[in-house]
Amino acid sequence: MIKKKVSAKKAPNKTAIKKSAKISKVAAKKSSLKRNSGKSKGPVLLSGGNPQIGKGYGDGPVQEYISAMPGWKKDIGRKIDELIVQVVPHVNKAVKWNSPLYGIEGQGWFLGVHVFAKYVKLAFFNGASLKPLPPGVSKVPGNRYLDIREEDKIDEVQLSSWVKQASELPGEKM
Repeated sequence: MIKKKVSAKKAPNKTAIKKSAKISKVAAKKSSLKRNSGKSKGPVLLSGGNPQIGKGYGDGPVQEYISAMPGWKKDIGRKIDELIVQVVPHVNKAVKWNSPLYGIEGQGWFLGVHVFAKYVKLAFFNGASLKPLPPGVSKVPGNRYLDIREEDKIDEVQLSSWVKQASELPGEKM
């Protein structure tokens, strides 16, 4: 008969546990610094180049989002934001779900912006009521889209009309 040697393990003391936890935190921090070294401190770009901006209300988070838009899309973002403010001076702004939203207090959000790899998408939340209809269809009843690509010239008169009309309609819940 073979006897197995059974060793009794000692329970670690509290000091050893604290020291181990401290070493783990330091190692994790060094590892994180190593992974992030050489990268810009700006917002992370999600798939398609959509900036990851924390949820926030007001012009600040929207401007942060626009500043983080990559390449030519930043100019489109600035142009759209300026146009919206010009047409609807009392517009409310926010960033939710990594997208700038524009709305009217008490009526809800009427427009959202989202960056994709090859275009910037404007989502009119009650766009099926706009005249003429924005060209992009949606699976969401009532929504319509306008995709703006790098080579597109923005029809500011038409876009202003859609923004004005959309701002006067009930929107998505704020």
